[in-house]
This record gives sequence, structure tokens and C-alpha cells, in this order.
Amino acid sequence: MKILTNHKKRIVLVHPRGFNWFPGKRDITDIANRMVPQGLLSIAAYLMHEGHEVFVYDCLGPYAPFALDKQVKEILSCKPQIIGFSATTSSFPDAADLAQKIKDSFPNIVTVCGGVHVSALEGKLLRDYPVFDFLVAGEGDLTMAELAAGETPSKIQGLIWRNGEEIITNEPRSKIPDMDSLPFPAYEKLEGFPHGYHLPLFSYIQTPGATMITSRGCIYQCSYCDRSVFKKGYRYNSADYMYDHMKYLRDKFGARHINIYDDLFTANRRRIVELCEKLSRFPLGVNFNCAVRVGYTDDELLQMLKDAGCLMVSLGIESADPEILARHKSGVSLDDVRDTVSRIQRAGLRAKGLFMMGLPGETEESIRRTSDFIISLGLDDMNMAKFTPFPGAPLWANIREGGEFDENWRLMNCLNFVFVPKGISSRARLDQLYNEHVKRFYSDPGWRRKFRRRIWEHRKSLMYLLRHLPSFWAAKNQFEPEKSN
Repeated sequence: MKILTNHKKRIVLVHPRGFNWFPGKRDITDIANRMVPQGLLSIAAYLMHEGHEVFVYDCLGPYAPFALDKQVKEILSCKPQIIGFSATTSSFPDAADLAQKIKDSFPNIVTVCGGVHVSALEGKLLRDYPVFDFLVAGEGDLTMAELAAGETPSKIQGLIWRNGEEIITNEPRSKIPDMDSLPFPAYEKLEGFPHGYHLPLFSYIQTPGATMITSRGCIYQCSYCDRSVFKKGYRYNSADYMYDHMKYLRDKFGARHINIYDDLFTANRRRIVELCEKLSRFPLGVNFNCAVRVGYTDDELLQMLKDAGCLMVSLGIESADPEILARHKSGVSLDDVRDTVSRIQRAGLRAKGLFMMGLPGETEESIRRTSDFIISLGLDDMNMAKFTPFPGAPLWANIREGGEFDENWRLMNCLNFVFVPKGISSRARLDQLYNEHVKRFYSDPGWRRKFRRRIWEHRKSLMYLLRHLPSFWAAKNQFEPEKSN
């Protein structure tokens, strides 16, 4: 059992790269949308607040090399005593490979891994991956701080550790009740931020962009959603904290557009009203995007969001098949979706629909119905995820009853079909349907008219696209139908 001595540490927090979109080809997902590792930056800020010297290494960052050996060399150049990895299911194998290379050279460096994959599988991973000294389940801020401070492992909530050959999973970490007590994420530790990180194309007018998360947890439990880290419940920052956070991003980093990645941004109406009123009284000159759930919007609130600088609102819809919705996302009706999209657009906001293809119960008919529904909504933008079963999701236990599942962690990133429902003949057919219907949306005359009307607003996205045209052209070709011989 490793016990760290009680003095300030040099800590490197690592965001592993994970697998790419197109097997056998250079990964271009970071070119299309390089996202800030928000959770890791929050942990970094908390550790810095506790007096530790912290470095953040983003393997998807604008200057990070692709090869693992080169990544290891750069990580080790910080001379860390502790290296913490935050991993999703698809990036966990990379985290393990990096940790192994580090341990091969410096076995005394303490390796820790947390994130959604660890929170879902817990002790099994520590048994199967001895290269990690500790695992962190649930919220990592306090757990990492207590570990770094030299607290006895048996006393640290949320820690998974070894006592000889025994794997011990401590009691779960208590939730941080006051979200406003946390410092702002340590964006300054991210090399290349903000200009090297960019939001999805055509989702902004002003640059540079930044991201925020203003809540933790969710009061819903959709069948496909892994809530292993924050569990149920809903905690959030106050309006004053959110305003100060936005102002901080503007003043220190020059941010002019912020994507707020909360699942239930408007669930507490009062805080959003207070935020919008403050943004209207004391404008920051910053646009923002947010996501809402059907049932948590009204005309007054939408108008307030517009007046406060909101540009686009995303709405989780997933499917237009009533049986699939009832099975996987209860409480959402197609009539309510139509009404919400209409009211978002009437308020002068853009409406983006979020969908998911390949859920258990999916058929070619349900896919066609969803595709027709998407076109009928007149959306301003759309994202279609490829359904991926995750270990912490409610449907995980019975996933193989609904179709063919290839449990290849590297591919489990919502960019590859690892599950083929019984109603679809093959993975190749599912990919073909996906490409066909994504292309259908962006080929729709109604969507193209909207896009042309906004061409000047999108000039910064277009300039970015032109600078990376070969990569985007390669991506476009993935959506072309295969030609028969």
C-alpha cells in the first residue's frame, strides 16, 4: 500500500487521447471540435487552491504529439510525483498504456485514474490494471486533494486502493453541496487555450470560444446515460457565480462565445432568470449556447435568454419513434418537441436537435421516421450520435439481449457503432443508414437556405474550414454512399 507523505506535490493531470473516428486514418475529431477537458481543469484548480504545483497535459491539445512515447516524454518533463488520468471508456486503454510506459521508467511515480469509466466499473479495473496505484470513483476534486495531502488511503472517500493483494473500495465520496465554493477551472494550465480550442463549426459568431459547466448531476435517468460520476440529484452554481465565471473567461482569455454544457441548464428557472437579468443590465459582449430539456422552457425565459446574448439552444430529442422514446427517454413527446423548437425559433434563437441512432429497438422504419421528423422540424443544426452502451448506463445489464454488441472499449465513443440492434441487418447497413440520413439533413433545401442567409455570420467558421479543408473533405467523403461495382 502506498501512502504519500504530507507535503505539497508536483502533479500532472492527463487527458488521454483515445481512439480516432476513422480506423486506420489520422484522427481529425480534434480538428472538427477540440473540447476543453472541463472536469480535469476543475480538479486542477482545486489542487492548486490546496497549494500543489499542478500541470495539465491534454493529449488532444493543439501542440500534443500523436505518439504515446512522445506524450510520455512531455509528461515526465514536468518531474511529477503524482500523475492523474481522467478517462472515458474509449480513452481508458490509452490511459493504461501511458501509465505502463511511465511505470516502466519511473516505478515510484504514483498513478491515479478517475473518470466515468472508473466510476462505473470501480474495483474490477484496479484488479485488471495493476499499473494504477489508485482509482477515484465519483467526484474527484476532494478525493485527489486528500490523496495528495497524504491522508491515509482507508480514510479517503471515493478511493479504490490495494492492501496487499486485496482490492478495497472505500465508501462513496459525499457530493460537494456548495458548487460556488469551487474555484473556476484552471483554464490557464491548458496550453494553447483559448485559440487552440474551438467550438463546433457554425455554432458561434464571435471568437475565441470557451466552455463552462455550471451544474452537476441530473434528476432524470435516461436508459443510455451513464451517471456514475455525479449520480442522481442536481447541484448548480448561482447566477452570480455564473456571471463572474463568464466575465473571468472574457477578461482573462478574451472569450467571446461560451458553450454551456449542462444537461439541465434551465431546470432551476430562478437562477437562469437572475443570470439573464444580470447579463442584460451589465452586458459582457459575450454570446453563449446552452441545452434545455422539453418541459423546462417557456416563452418569457426564451426571450430572456435571447436578450442576454444566447445564440443557440440545443434540445435532446434522440428519436421520433414513440416506442423508442418511451423505452429510453421518458417524459418527452413529439408534440412537445415540435412546440419547443417552434418557440425557441420564435424567440429569435437557433434550435439544434440532438439525436441518437442505433438504440435497442431501432429499425430501418424508426430511422426513416426520425429522419423525416428532423426535416419537418426546420432545425438550425443537428447532431446525430451513434448509440454506445456504457457500463454505468441502466441498459448495460441487458444490452446483449437487444442485439449484437462488440465490447471494444477503444471504439466506444459515440462515433462508432459497436452495437447493432436486432432490427438492423448488419453494422455496415447501420453505417450506411447513418451516412444517408446525416447527409440528407445538410442537403435539405430548407436548411441550405437558412445557412446561406447567415453566410456572413459564419465567416469565421468558413475561414477555419478553409484552413483545414483537406481534413474536412476527408470527413465529408465518409458520408458518401458506397458505389456498387
